[in-house]
Amino acid sequence: MTLIMGIVNVTPDSFSDGGRYIDPDVAIAHARSLRDQGADLLDIGGESTRPGASRVAPRVEQQRVLPVVEALVTEGAWVSIDTMNASTAVAAARAGARLINDVSGGLADPEMLSAVAGTDAEIALGHWRGPSTEMYARADYADVGREVAAELAERVEAARAAGIDPARIVVDPGIGFGKRGAQNWQTLRALPHLVSSGYRVLVGTSRKRFLGDALGDDADLARRDLATATTSVLAARDGAWAVRVHDVPTTRDALAVARAWEA
Repeated sequence: MTLIMGIVNVTPDSFSDGGRYIDPDVAIAHARSLRDQGADLLDIGGESTRPGASRVAPRVEQQRVLPVVEALVTEGAWVSIDTMNASTAVAAARAGARLINDVSGGLADPEMLSAVAGTDAEIALGHWRGPSTEMYARADYADVGREVAAELAERVEAARAAGIDPARIVVDPGIGFGKRGAQNWQTLRALPHLVSSGYRVLVGTSRKRFLGDALGDDADLARRDLATATTSVLAARDGAWAVRVHDVPTTRDALAVARAWEA
């Protein structure tokens, strides 16, 4: 069964909910709500990766996320930390985070893979071709689906070489990262090829620009959430291990209907 990862952005500048959950107590309350609504795991992030976003110092990132991680772990939640910084990954793992979600696949911080290897945490390796400030500078592909799979395979090998057991590795095709409109759809259509690698696959389409482009310029968050649920169902049918979403109930219901249909 495909799991639902609920997004908790403890940032002032997230593209969809910037600033709403920057206060740790508000972020914790939001995470509890997502869990009550059906999120299987909670992804806590303290640095925006929206196009054009600037990097955040690890010290600031940790001040934002660690109180949230610690509180949720104490309550028994399955917590993921969304970070590209090795020091934050280690601190979060020590606080009880079970998954390090690195959208850069270990490329942003050369210490990331060896740092995670020294913990008990799993790692999600995202497909990435550069920082948010130059998000689309390398969005040039001959066959985006195959190239994404090949580049992720390189990151997997790097993780294994660093000492991370294959059973601890998740791969993420990085929808929206270094990919323009149609390239995201092409990447999604190639999901079966990525799933066939044998590694668990995490898919995150939530509220992203390419969904808005498909719906039209006037698409509000509610419409993007419905589109997210649709792509999440299609990803689940192609074998995704988990889908990463802002709005849990819509995706939860869509997945339930899809399971009933298939049953």
